Amino acid sequence: MPAEAATPTNLTPVARAAGVDISPAERRLAEIGVLVVMVLWAANFIVVKSAVAVLPPVGFTFLRFCIASATLLLLLRWREGSIALPPRDFLAICGLGAIGFGLYQILWTTGLTTVPAGDSALLIASTPVLVSILAVAAGSDVLTAAKLIGGLVSFLGVALVIASGPGLTLGGSFVGEAITLIGAGCWSFYMAFGAPYLRRYSPLRTTAWATVAGTVVLAPIAVGQLALSTSAPLTPSVLGAVLYSGFLAAGVSNVVVQNGIRVVGPTRTAAYQFLVPALAVLLAALFLAEPIRLGQVVGGLIIVGGVLATRGGVPFRIVRVVR
Repeated sequence: MPAEAATPTNLTPVARAAGVDISPAERRLAEIGVLVVMVLWAANFIVVKSAVAVLPPVGFTFLRFCIASATLLLLLRWREGSIALPPRDFLAICGLGAIGFGLYQILWTTGLTTVPAGDSALLIASTPVLVSILAVAAGSDVLTAAKLIGGLVSFLGVALVIASGPGLTLGGSFVGEAITLIGAGCWSFYMAFGAPYLRRYSPLRTTAWATVAGTVVLAPIAVGQLALSTSAPLTPSVLGAVLYSGFLAAGVSNVVVQNGIRVVGPTRTAAYQFLVPALAVLLAALFLAEPIRLGQVVGGLIIVGGVLATRGGVPFRIVRVVR
């Protein structure tokens, strides 16, 4: 049997409370899935960049969330046979989705209109630190020294990556920065307080309904923006961006992330989001021919080091098998 088989003492609080044994193989698979999602989310910055030049920001987000909601509900029906949530948790999960998906997207896109990209990315990158604090308050995770130190180190790495980019400044409107930080807090609130519901429901079921709730919150502003938009007709590239962002970045990816929260905990899962800025720099160099600067490389290495520190060791431990 594996020497590091999961026991009640090494489970995450979410899994331990559910009475579920998480094997080392399942933990590794969950973390690999989260890493893949970070690549998809990094690529999403490049995909969305072309789309928002044609569609208003909240309007574009609403369209992709409509696709994400439909995708998740269809997957839920196919894999689990039903889409319903018990009345006792329906309002709570939808409320979390309204905050973590709907309100966050509105605040982030609104703040981005007055805040430089450097400020916005740095403030959103504070999510893992906020999740650590809120997860302790929610009782869904335990804050350790390794997680705290790793989060702070990664935060410094993100700052270096962003500051080394051309044309980025850290000034910006105080109101816009406050709105963006509140948006990061909304997503952190969803991750931290949504974890306990994974004791009773699958990541797919909780994510599907949270996404639907977020879509409902986005609808009023999005409909107004789209109705007043004087943009040119949709092109195939913009439609492709909507499909990519809706199906992969906002749909399937969130199921994988929720599974990561269930298996390895919200703090460790959130720590991987520090990889997104560094990955975005690499993808921009590959597909947009943007130069990579020394500060970006050093910052990326610091980010990786911080993530490993948060995990408490090397990327994936070698599991010894006793024969």
